Amino acid sequence: MSDNQDIIVRIAARGDGVTASGHHIRGAAPGDAISPDGGLIKGPHHVAPTCRHFDQCGGCALQHIDMVSYATFLRERVKGALHGQGIADVEILDPLISKSHSRRRTSFRVISMGKSVHIGFNTEQSHRVVDIKQCDVLHPDIFALFAPLREFFVQWRDKKLNLIVHVTLVDQGVDLLIKNLNPDTLERYEKLSAFGQLHALARLSIDRGEGTETLYAPEPATITLGSTRVDLPAGSFLQATLDGEQALCGTVNQWLGDAPMVADLFSGLGTFAFSAADALPNGARKIYAAEATRDSIFALKAAANRRKVPIFTEHRDLFRRPLTSIEVNRFDAIILDPPRAGAREQVMQLAQSTVAKIIYVSCNPSSFARDSKALLENGYILQQVQPVGQFLWSTHVELAAHFTKNS
Repeated sequence: MSDNQDIIVRIAARGDGVTASGHHIRGAAPGDAISPDGGLIKGPHHVAPTCRHFDQCGGCALQHIDMVSYATFLRERVKGALHGQGIADVEILDPLISKSHSRRRTSFRVISMGKSVHIGFNTEQSHRVVDIKQCDVLHPDIFALFAPLREFFVQWRDKKLNLIVHVTLVDQGVDLLIKNLNPDTLERYEKLSAFGQLHALARLSIDRGEGTETLYAPEPATITLGSTRVDLPAGSFLQATLDGEQALCGTVNQWLGDAPMVADLFSGLGTFAFSAADALPNGARKIYAAEATRDSIFALKAAANRRKVPIFTEHRDLFRRPLTSIEVNRFDAIILDPPRAGAREQVMQLAQSTVAKIIYVSCNPSSFARDSKALLENGYILQQVQPVGQFLWSTHVELAAHFTKNS
């Protein structure tokens, strides 16, 4: 028997197993033990990874732990970040986890390797690309393009390929944006367009460093948010999975209740704005949406106007020009969905406001915890946190959190 100090008791933020004595062991699961010779004795929570690229591809670092342990990891990531800011006794709900083969948005690389072409993802903390032949997280319609793309780009061997491909599953099918690609002949432009047609793509675009050029698009590419179709600018941000989006939107709407005036800050294309508008009947909720990305906010505005959804938009950089506490006080609730860096400037204004509810959606527990501390120090109460595991088997955690003003 191993000493209790040699038992893996938790998973660290980067995916290593940690013993009771504090040693980090790569590839270990909770309940595993370290043998006297330093080997790993697998415990009841250690499972066989299903992907042949496990431990090579930089994505699924936790495919070797069971779902009970994975859910615990997600909760503990949030709890640990809050504890780091001195925040304890918060109700952290059971994580909502996306299914396998459900990822609808990703980026991968295409590189030339001698006479062959590799398509895939970087290994962890490396520029080496793993040539992917299997993926248990990507939607099948996306992964089905890997082999045809590999074959297609073999004919470009005269060029040193180092491409970044952004792919999104939209209403019409697969939307492909290829960066760093310079078709230097008319024939190559035509072959790219023909590839889009042959594989029934929703859209095929390239970016040579001078902006996006659409080469194939039989109709405008759209994404349905709530019940509204929104034009999707190539390469735009979208929640990684549909079930993850539904989990976040459902949680946000539950916490909004019947709030009639809502601000959606860092709104993007309107993921939460359109869902929140649908949640109350007959236009009973009015929504203000602010976003710095020009193409996104204009797409949101156009879609809202077409369907007469009561969403009022502003092209506004909330880092440089956050809503003031006076502006915020006009609303019954705030939805806040900032980038990974968080929303320090905007949160400082929210902290001084009297708005009754703040619902914070985050893809970074650390910046969320930092911003939470500012709200709590100014009279807000953190009621609940809902972790969401959209990036299955990765160490990436998303969440939604519900703050109320202490009156």
